[in-house]
Amino acid sequence: MTKVNSRCRQLGRCLAPACLGFITVLVGCANDKEALRKSQGHYQEGVASLPGDRQKAFVSFQRSVQVNPANKEARYALGHVYALQGKLPLAERQFREAIKIDESYSEAHTYLGQILANQDRWDEAIASYKLALANPLYPTPDLARFHLGRALAHQGDLHGSMEAFEDAASASPPSVPPAMTHLELGRVYYQLGYTTRAREVLKKVATMDKGGDLAEAASELLARLK
Repeated sequence: MTKVNSRCRQLGRCLAPACLGFITVLVGCANDKEALRKSQGHYQEGVASLPGDRQKAFVSFQRSVQVNPANKEARYALGHVYALQGKLPLAERQFREAIKIDESYSEAHTYLGQILANQDRWDEAIASYKLALANPLYPTPDLARFHLGRALAHQGDLHGSMEAFEDAASASPPSVPPAMTHLELGRVYYQLGYTTRAREVLKKVATMDKGGDLAEAASELLARLK
């Protein structure tokens, strides 16, 4: 009986640390879940506040990232607010952090491309747009294609720009206003000397944006084609 009791005590000593470790893991998981829940709650508060109170939204997004630095949506949202404030380097940092968390985060790649383009870092912007388009599950690829078309045109690659705008124009449903895409495509056709194509596309813009600035710009280009 003494030997049995002794073995039981030995087993108890061996199992106790394991049990404590298991309990620690459970507590850690619970704490992680709570942190994720709080972070997402702050993020949702920020999204709700953004239309009416940008500063309040900014604080909520910051709290979200503080609680969970791996919240890619909160990082993206912070980058968006920084971009609205004109703080491009800070916006760039947040988008890059979001991409570190998820390399296939196409929305962040596309927004980062716009931030880079606004800093005249066109080649980097082009690379960022292409990374966005490398994800076959990207729900709004025409947005990246639209900005890629602009960047390629700026860099003198008109044929590449034309292809990007043509692809963007064929999106259904579109995430970029069709009149904007068709106007840019018409401009590239005009620059390439594709007069017939330019005329056809620009006439569509006049129909899509009756009385608007885009229609006016299209009309000006059409006048040059006559």
